[in-house]
Amino acid sequence: MSVTKKTSPPSHRAPAPVPAVDPRLLVREEGLKGYLTEFTRKIRGGELGSLPVVLGLIAIAIVFQAQNSNFLSASSVANIAVYSSGLGIMAVGIVFVLILGEIDLSMGSVAGVGAAVWAVLNVTNGMNDVLAVALAVASGLVIGLLHGFFFAKVGVPAFVVTLAGFLGWSGLQIWLMGKEGSINAPSGSIVENLTAYYFEDKAAAYGLAAVAVLAYALSLFLDSRRRRAAALPARPTGEILLRTGVVAVLCFVAAYILNEPEGARGLPLALVLFLAVLVIADFVARRTLFGRKVFAVGGSAEAARRAGINVDRVRIIVFGLSGMLAAFGGLFVASLSGGATKSLGSGNTLMLVIAAAVIGGTSLFGGRGKVWSALLGMIVIQSIQQGLNMIGMANEIQYMITGAVLLAAVVIDSVSRRTQKTAGRA
Repeated sequence: MSVTKKTSPPSHRAPAPVPAVDPRLLVREEGLKGYLTEFTRKIRGGELGSLPVVLGLIAIAIVFQAQNSNFLSASSVANIAVYSSGLGIMAVGIVFVLILGEIDLSMGSVAGVGAAVWAVLNVTNGMNDVLAVALAVASGLVIGLLHGFFFAKVGVPAFVVTLAGFLGWSGLQIWLMGKEGSINAPSGSIVENLTAYYFEDKAAAYGLAAVAVLAYALSLFLDSRRRRAAALPARPTGEILLRTGVVAVLCFVAAYILNEPEGARGLPLALVLFLAVLVIADFVARRTLFGRKVFAVGGSAEAARRAGINVDRVRIIVFGLSGMLAAFGGLFVASLSGGATKSLGSGNTLMLVIAAAVIGGTSLFGGRGKVWSALLGMIVIQSIQQGLNMIGMANEIQYMITGAVLLAAVVIDSVSRRTQKTAGRA
């Protein structure tokens, strides 16, 4: 009896899975060609970043320099920096609120209250200058936290809460000032020096430029090393050097303009403080857990809540931060105007602050924005105003041009979001 052996069918083994490769690694391996391809892809996908505002600044500089050769002079650049500081600090607070997808209409009134609190405590009642400034900033923090409480806990829309604040805090500001229409800043006081003090030693401007470049290079290097340690795509050394070189050129050119030409007064203290606020706020937004929570809540509050984020707490803190920066910025405005007044923070203050954040690239739809957009947007606005003043343009024309720039920024933001949705990147 013969025994037949059963032959098993040939085994078909599944091919080994091919590990996925991050497209950013391929881009960097291709060198310059890869970066150009990635840049083109981002533009087509609506990821414009700061490109529109940078191109706008270049165009503004070219146009006004052609109209008046003093537009890029030391005194003109210093004026732009100083006048950008107070409103720019306020715009930093608005950036956080806009990232939440909300709005704060009380910024101007809170700035006025902050200036009034300082003036009454320091000038009228003789309180220590430092303590009066601290209490003025603290008053803005308390007001902002109050707005956040009514919005997050009571459920009143932020638009309504801050609109009520806009009216109510304006009344408080007038009441605090009493019969005096204005209270002048004492000579040599902290508030006066906020915008009047300049570091005349040339080493100050060049030293700040060097510190900024070194800090930027160090942050890129540490970020790259951290990503490599986590087996994530990281910037190659060549890209780090290129980025650092571009920042170095910008910083040292600015330092040269502030120092060297005839009529230069040196480095403004206002610019130093504004940059300090930007650096701290940028660190909070990009490098802390709280910053990531703000972006998460702005992207989708319900998804953030399901992920375990205390949405109410985040909202209250953001509005508190907005109020605090509004009061701090109000002290800069008081410094520029020579003291606190009943009308400080009124007029177009609120619109300029919101416009700066939006023009700089922060989305009105929430979940997207950078702290540095406050700097870029405010420089755009102040450059336009400075240039138009130098060629003798009327105020009404300035308002119309600034409004047109704001509308263009919102249109770009809307088109960019629509393009990203079409490309599947939103």
